[in-house]
Amino acid sequence: MELTKNIFFNTDKLVENSKVKISYTGRFFQDGSENVSIHYGFGANWENVTNVPMEKTELGFQTEIELGSFDTFNFCFCNEKGEWDNNEGKNYVFNIEKKPVELIVLDDEPVSLGTARKLRKSYIWSKKIRLAVYKIITYLPKIISGNYRKKATNEE
Repeated sequence: MELTKNIFFNTDKLVENSKVKISYTGRFFQDGSENVSIHYGFGANWENVTNVPMEKTELGFQTEIELGSFDTFNFCFCNEKGEWDNNEGKNYVFNIEKKPVELIVLDDEPVSLGTARKLRKSYIWSKKIRLAVYKIITYLPKIISGNYRKKATNEE
């Protein structure tokens, strides 16, 4: 997904405490730079500032970054000549979404509300199928052999 010109992420949205793969096909890739680093931090004050070299591929410069529990992901790029691509002085800034709230089940496996509904539906269907199989196994042989008789109602 392209979130801004020449910057691509491998996900539709940035979610806190997750990994994201970044592909950069901007100015440094187009002018043939050999070594590009991403300089990034989090939040309005650029907390946890880190500089990571990116791998040059046919699809651009790429790297994978662990996102923190912050509101924004801020970054810019630097090449081997000391030149910067910082979005014309504004830096590249993207919002980080909070993780979706999940239900906690007794076996310590988180389940979202949608998953719980699916589990309930599948449970109900499995009960219906078991009942149908039981009826087929019980009554089909009797019907085929002719040993099945309906109960007489109010015989006098």
